Amino acid sequence: MTVALAQTLIKLASVTPDDAGCQRLIAERLEKVGGKATHLRFEDVDNLWLAHGSGDPVLVFLGHTDVVPTGPLENWRSDPFQPEIRGGCLYGRGAADMKGSVAAMVTAFERFLAGNPAHPGTLALLLTSDEEGIAVNGTKKMVDYLQEQGIGITWCLVGEPTCDQVFGDTVKNGRRGSLTGHLTVFGTQGHVAYPHKADNPIHAVAPVLSNLIAAVWDQGNEHYPPTSFQVSNIHAGTGADNVIPGSCAVQLNFRYSTEVTEDELIARVRAALDECKLRYELKWLPSSQPFLTTSGRLLTAVCDAVTAVTGATPALSTSGGTSDGRFIAPTGAEVVELGPLNKTIHQIDECVSVEDLDSLSRIYEKIIATLLSE
Repeated sequence: MTVALAQTLIKLASVTPDDAGCQRLIAERLEKVGGKATHLRFEDVDNLWLAHGSGDPVLVFLGHTDVVPTGPLENWRSDPFQPEIRGGCLYGRGAADMKGSVAAMVTAFERFLAGNPAHPGTLALLLTSDEEGIAVNGTKKMVDYLQEQGIGITWCLVGEPTCDQVFGDTVKNGRRGSLTGHLTVFGTQGHVAYPHKADNPIHAVAPVLSNLIAAVWDQGNEHYPPTSFQVSNIHAGTGADNVIPGSCAVQLNFRYSTEVTEDELIARVRAALDECKLRYELKWLPSSQPFLTTSGRLLTAVCDAVTAVTGATPALSTSGGTSDGRFIAPTGAEVVELGPLNKTIHQIDECVSVEDLDSLSRIYEKIIATLLSE
């Protein structure tokens, strides 16, 4: 049942921010078991809030229906939007990230509600179609909407693919912060044969970048690895091999722990640039703050359910990229992430184990039953 729904969702080519009808399909299915759906569209992003029951506590399953682009179609063994099962795995774009998890959420809801139509509290599903995009018109705005409605989230389970080597080996109980900067270093354009009449911004910024790459930002802590700095893009030049460029654009990114603040990172970068007396402009995008759930009923319920279904004792981790859990955590909710293996996410021939999807659905159902038992 879970795999069949995942296949149906994969067939809908919902490349971010296009939902391609996924949320309507899911809403119609869960409305049959008593769910009440609210569809909200902000600019080009579709969002779904579907709830069953009322009042506290509020257990929310958070996911997204959008997927990343496929990349070269000729490199896929099969059409990424025509799901295939091969060797016990379901192949297709979004199989692991995260239409498989969304399908597992839906089937878990159906089974639980069939046996517990009068459960206490609220069971809800929150879906967006821009998690893989710029993430400004999705979960972020849905949190504002829920607060306007007076709905507070008690527990939030995010279905991002968390497992590393085998299903059930990892639960994410937090995420590092993310900070992106756009740096433009200015020089003077000129002929490469007359460097004394020009000022090459690539040469000027190179030593600074080298120092920033080599810098130790912190040592991390028991919950977070050390903060990392990466140069994700550099662009300069006219395309001609005989022209010294007049400017150089550099994109920077930090994935940072709670041992350092956003302001400290920004200050250290500016100090490094100023020390070399560069002419520059530096703009920072709004950052994603780190969040952490170290204990609580949700974390216990998730770990216990994983062990009950798989026999594994999951490790707690804050590694990997960001997730939309970053928008939920500041509300005071406990936030935990659990999904399938992340080995093939965003890759050619993305896939997920059919058996793991069925197990994930059973785990989700156990979590609901533990937290919203009558």
